[in-house]
Amino acid sequence: MKKLVHLLFIAVTICFTAQAWSTDTYQFQDEVTQKRYQSLVKELRCPKCQNQNLADSNAPIAADLRREVYELLQQGKSDGEIVDFMVKRYGDFVLYRPKVSTLTYVLWFGPAVLLLIGVIVVVIILRKKPARKVQKSLSNQQQNKLAEILKDK
Repeated sequence: MKKLVHLLFIAVTICFTAQAWSTDTYQFQDEVTQKRYQSLVKELRCPKCQNQNLADSNAPIAADLRREVYELLQQGKSDGEIVDFMVKRYGDFVLYRPKVSTLTYVLWFGPAVLLLIGVIVVVIILRKKPARKVQKSLSNQQQNKLAEILKDK
């Protein structure tokens, strides 16, 4: 039991320590700028991590990009300018919601197309199912035999 408590304590300590590493202590001029910063780091993807935004990632490059976003905000850049700067540097991969273009059609419309195909397949299967339940009637010979069996009882 003591080992379990010690392991639990270590696990909780590691979790809180990991959270502390990713916390930035930037000072903002106003609350609006701070909210813009938080929104931007949540909308931009970490180039190293596959599915984490800059706010959640502990990768060194994510920390560098958070600092870059902070500095661009301090320079008075708009959100669009900051996003454009990041896209020029890292490509569309850095965006969680990439722009609709010929390269991203599959990403944007693929799930809807797959859903539509799934609905069509389900409708086709459901329409065919009653057709398979054709009742077979007994032949005349089988009906006579059945009638004889029933008479005997």
